[in-house]
Amino acid sequence: MQRKVEIMDDVAIKRGLARITHEIIEQNQGVDNICLLGIKRRGVPLSKMLAENIKKFEGIDVPVGYIDITQHRDDLTEADKAGAEIDYYLPCNINDMRVILVDDVLFTGRTARAAIEAVFEHGRPKTLQFAVLVDRGHREVPIRADYVVKNIPTSLRENVSVCVEEIDGESAVYITSDDE
Repeated sequence: MQRKVEIMDDVAIKRGLARITHEIIEQNQGVDNICLLGIKRRGVPLSKMLAENIKKFEGIDVPVGYIDITQHRDDLTEADKAGAEIDYYLPCNINDMRVILVDDVLFTGRTARAAIEAVFEHGRPKTLQFAVLVDRGHREVPIRADYVVKNIPTSLRENVSVCVEEIDGESAVYITSDDE
């Protein structure tokens, strides 16, 4: 797979995350009872960046955790799931909290659906919201993001590749294609 087009660089990502941080604060009338949960892998550093923005804008530390959706995926067999560890960190009791799931790309909606199942396995939040860096369309289940940094319409032959500094050594978003 070859890099095709850089859609966002580090500055654009930070600017977009700052914008949706303000949207989160406004939509929730502050940050009381908010908990951010990053969907492993790249949703985790993105959720930490949102928390840093909230701290900078509001002066409040919000709890940040993560969930791994492997056990809730609908494209794995039970045998595949049996070998996978259940991996999550909930920084607080999520009952009656405003939980915001954070992920890098919203595509078919299946990852978000699995994340919703994982959250409800651990409690009953007051609200469950969804923030993504990129929404590329092509839903297979009726899921939408509450907060989107960038909508990038793609063909099914294209992929959206998100790189974050903590995992990939750079922060950028690329559209890649198999048919170069």
